[in-house]
Amino acid sequence: MNRNSLTRFLLPLMFQVALICAIPAQAIYTRLTGSRVVLQTIPVDPYDLLRGYSQTLRYDISRLESVQTLSGWETVVRQTHRENNQFPPTGTTLYVILQAPKTENQGNPPTPWSAIAVRHEPPVNLGNNQVAIKGELNDSWIDYGLERYYFPEEQREEINEKINRLQGNNNQEQSFVVEVKVDEAGKAVPVSLWLGQDNYRF
Repeated sequence: MNRNSLTRFLLPLMFQVALICAIPAQAIYTRLTGSRVVLQTIPVDPYDLLRGYSQTLRYDISRLESVQTLSGWETVVRQTHRENNQFPPTGTTLYVILQAPKTENQGNPPTPWSAIAVRHEPPVNLGNNQVAIKGELNDSWIDYGLERYYFPEEQREEINEKINRLQGNNNQEQSFVVEVKVDEAGKAVPVSLWLGQDNYRF
């Protein structure tokens, strides 16, 4: 194989390897450098519990009706709506600003952060106790790339049982939360899931 042939073979190969490595590299970077944030979940559909290895979760900030009440929503609508449509189109990028709790829960699970504002562009001059998480409008939900989790098969029944038990009592709030890391660009990766006092690492 001559040098030109070798180059034509290696360049596409190196490009493909770089693409494959870029995705986990971004997640590792976010996990190492991101700010810790705790998100409050909302009840899971009992017909969409763990199937095989995965679990689908939603959060308070996933609900469009929750985000619409935040400061800055009207500005987002003005910046993104199309003619004859007074609503941002599907695929619109949103940045939800989260604020750390004034007092942290001394026990477990940790206290969830509160959503205080929403922006269409990356916000600047955030406070020391604030983080902006990037999401995408998907019909009536906001997706943050934190909606599907994978667990070992042997944990499936245990996690299902605990989720059902937590959702069956009135103390589901703040007992079913997810810890994530959020980087300066707003990208988030999951760190752990809290089910009551029990913590499951991702």
